[in-house]
Amino acid sequence: MRGGALRAFVVKELQHIVRDRQTLTVLLLMPLVQVLLFGNALRNDVRDIRIAVVDPSPSAVTQRLRDAFVATRRFHIVADARAMDQVEPLFRRGEADVALVIDPAFTEQLGRGEPARVLLVTDASDPNTGSTMEAYALAVLGDYERTLRGGSAPGIAVQTRMRFNPTLESVNLFIPGLIALVLTLVSALMTAISLSREKERGTLEILLVSPLRPWQIIVGKVVPYIALGLANAATTLAVAWVVFHVPFRGSAALLLAESLLYTLASLALGVLIAANASSQRAAMLGALVVTMLPNTLLSGMIFPIASMPAPLRLVTNVVPARWFIVIARGIMLKGVGLEHLWVETLVLVGMTALLLVAAVRRFHARIA
Repeated sequence: MRGGALRAFVVKELQHIVRDRQTLTVLLLMPLVQVLLFGNALRNDVRDIRIAVVDPSPSAVTQRLRDAFVATRRFHIVADARAMDQVEPLFRRGEADVALVIDPAFTEQLGRGEPARVLLVTDASDPNTGSTMEAYALAVLGDYERTLRGGSAPGIAVQTRMRFNPTLESVNLFIPGLIALVLTLVSALMTAISLSREKERGTLEILLVSPLRPWQIIVGKVVPYIALGLANAATTLAVAWVVFHVPFRGSAALLLAESLLYTLASLALGVLIAANASSQRAAMLGALVVTMLPNTLLSGMIFPIASMPAPLRLVTNVVPARWFIVIARGIMLKGVGLEHLWVETLVLVGMTALLLVAAVRRFHARIA
């Protein structure tokens, strides 16, 4: 009897899953999505390294050094400067990964038979990527050194410097990304589950007979999660500062304001998922696929976006966490303000507005 009851229960659950077409579709597509994302995002090599060259005294010798970097096809020159002060804004805006600073007397030093001096400055906000980029640059300098006068030249004296994370602490990389992950978990996932649960239980119909309009129902549902998200962001920052000693060089008020903006975008995405989900299970799975996987793999939190294939790099542009992590790292590690982060902020504002409009309209249509 018990075996028969168990078989009947299993068959009933299978029938329930089959009838729920959304859940079945997500369950069937999730392994495919995971394999494609992991297979393309899990890359340890670094490509498309943006290098700024500081050459106060250009010559044929320094031009050959520049050409040596371009010939590797891993580097492309984003700026030519005469002083390091011209490169500093590029580092703070995240538009340069490496700076090659050539000594003004580079050519003369080689002519006198002295070691020629260069300085290699690397953005180490991502310590693993920073170390890899430095190793690639040192390899190019080594190859160039061996070509000088058939290898009989005195060589090149290279000094290296890591910016923004000189101790190469990995926690400095992950904490800003964890803020985005926590806010997504609290905002998008919990909102999608909460609203879909209301629909399943039928309690949403009780709200519909009240004087509240659809947008007011949404506001009432998401406001507590906004407060909870800000509290979680503040807690994460406090733990990062006190326990892990992550540097905080920028404005805490600006980071909290950006966190609020990102929370609104995540909440709107959660409402949109719930409005299109037929059940709580479908909403939970949909939220995991749409938010958690992209935020972990396609946001630059762990794997550098520059190393991904070109089609996947395009996809990262529609992941809100990608832009928020750039903002968080810029404020915390580089100490930059809105003057350097206004592009990322505008992108988040546009995404938030688009998601809010789509969520309200879709929710209103489902209620109707």
